[in-house]
Amino acid sequence: MILKRLFESVARRPDDTKASRTGPLIALQGAGRAVWTPRDYSALAREGYAKNPVVNRAVRLIAEAAGSVPWIAYDGDKETDDHPLLSLLAEPNPMASGRTLLEEVYGYLLVAGNAYLELVTLDGNPRELHALRPDRVKVVAGSDGWPAAYDYSVAGRTVRFTREEGAISPVLHLKVFHPLSDHYGFAPIEAAQMSLDIHNAASVWNKALLDNAARPSGALVYGGPEGANLSDEQFDRLKAELEEGYQGAKNAGRPLLLEGGLNWKPMGLAPKEMDFIEAKNQAAREVALSFGVPPMLLGIPGDNTYANFQEANRAFWRQTVLPLAARTAEAVARWLGPAYGEKLRLEPDPDRVEALSTEREALWRRVEAASFLTRNEKRVAVGYGIDDEGEA
Repeated sequence: MILKRLFESVARRPDDTKASRTGPLIALQGAGRAVWTPRDYSALAREGYAKNPVVNRAVRLIAEAAGSVPWIAYDGDKETDDHPLLSLLAEPNPMASGRTLLEEVYGYLLVAGNAYLELVTLDGNPRELHALRPDRVKVVAGSDGWPAAYDYSVAGRTVRFTREEGAISPVLHLKVFHPLSDHYGFAPIEAAQMSLDIHNAASVWNKALLDNAARPSGALVYGGPEGANLSDEQFDRLKAELEEGYQGAKNAGRPLLLEGGLNWKPMGLAPKEMDFIEAKNQAAREVALSFGVPPMLLGIPGDNTYANFQEANRAFWRQTVLPLAARTAEAVARWLGPAYGEKLRLEPDPDRVEALSTEREALWRRVEAASFLTRNEKRVAVGYGIDDEGEA
C-alpha cells in the first residue's frame, strides 16, 4: 500500500513541477531518516594517512598543490579581480587562510571521499567558511529522496543544518563519484585498501626482521645423549635468556655463551624467500595509482612510465591537480553565486602555476607566430578576453 500511494502521489504531481522522477525511489530506502556513512573513516585515516608514508605523501602532495592554485572570478564572460567572493576565499575565517581551508577540503575529499563546507552568513551575506570533518556529518534525506539537511555530531551533541526556502544551503557537500551510494562519495584510498594492507604488513615484517638481526641467524642444537631432550624448565630458561640478552638492536653482535651439550648452527633464508621488497614497491605503486600521483614523484623505484621528473610532474598537475581544483571551483561558484546576484564563474588559473610554465611558454610562441590571427584572436587563444580598446 505504501508503494501504491507513493506512485499515485507522483502521478498527481503537476507537469510543471521540477523534480527528479527517481527521487521517490531513493526515499524508499532512507525513509526520510539520516544514513551514516557506510565505511569506517577512522580506520582509513588511521591505517592510511596516519601510518602509511605513501598515502600520507600522496594526500599532502595533492592537497597542497591544489590548494596553491589561484582562482579567477568571471562575471559572465568578463574577468573581475576584486570580487567579494575572492576576498572571502582568501580569508575564510579567523582560524584559517584560504590555502589552509582548501588543503583541508582536498584532504578530506581524498581520505573520506566527502568534504563539507559550512557557510556562516550575516544579514544574508556570506561572511565565513569552515571545513567540517566528514566522519561527523551525516546526510538527512528528505521525502523526495535527496538531501534535505545535514547533521553534525560531536560528543553526543548534534547540530542540524537545514536549507530554508529561497536561501543558500548552509552546507556544500563535495564528493567523489560512488557507484553504490546515493548520498556519499567514494574515497580513493578505499580502492587501494588491499595494496595498503600489503604495504603496511610488509613494513611490520621488516620491523620484525630488524628486531631479529634481519634474519634467523642460526639455531641451537642440543647434543646430549641420543633421544634426550631439554626439560621444559631448561627450554623456557634458554628461550628467555636469548630474547632478553641477544635479540634487538642493542644486543646486535653480542657473543653467545653456550653451556654443555649445545651447538650453534648458522643458518639463513634464501634470497627468493626474502624477496618481499618488490611486492612492497608494487603495493606502493598501486596506492599511488589510486590517488593519481606518478610513483616517480613519491620516490617509488621501478617506474619507467615517464621519461623524466618534469614530465611526470606536468602529468600530475594536468591529470590530477587541475581537474580537482576546477570541479571544486565550479561547485563553490554554483553554491555561493546566487548570494551575489550575478552569473558568477570560478576557474583555476593555470598561467600562474610554475610547474606548467614550460607548456604555457610553448603555446605563446606558437600563437605569436600565427600571423593569420588578429591580436584579439591571439588573446582568446591563450585564455584572455577581448581587448575592446585594442586592435580588432
